[in-house]
Amino acid sequence: MCGSRDLAEELVQETYVKVLSRPRLLRRDDDLGYLIKALRNTWYSHLRDQRTRRAATDSSEAASDELAARTSAGDPQSSLEAGEVLDALAQLPAAYREAVAAVDLAGLSYAEAAKALGVRQGTIMSRVYRGREQVAQAVGAA
Repeated sequence: MCGSRDLAEELVQETYVKVLSRPRLLRRDDDLGYLIKALRNTWYSHLRDQRTRRAATDSSEAASDELAARTSAGDPQSSLEAGEVLDALAQLPAAYREAVAAVDLAGLSYAEAAKALGVRQGTIMSRVYRGREQVAQAVGAA
């Protein structure tokens, strides 16, 4: 029960930050209604973000399982190299890992990955580039 109370407090704080961060014209007779709608929208955004992250994680796990199955049936050198790449991918910061997994493992376009992860397409392109670079450095250094 404590976890749900923490989430509720976090959502209320996030709602106040959103409401107070931008100047708005409030009518004195419906301030509470406005805040309740803002809280409801914050809750919906939170649920949508959770679903998006879960879907991206599930698709990246399925793709990595498929890659591991393909390479384990082949020669041992391919299995070793794939394992190194997956280990390097696992070491990436979450934002880079999600972007690289969405584009390279799940096969999404930059636009599809941006929509799935709730960020701009340019952000995905940047994260994929930096994530690939870090994976290449980790594999090259190993």
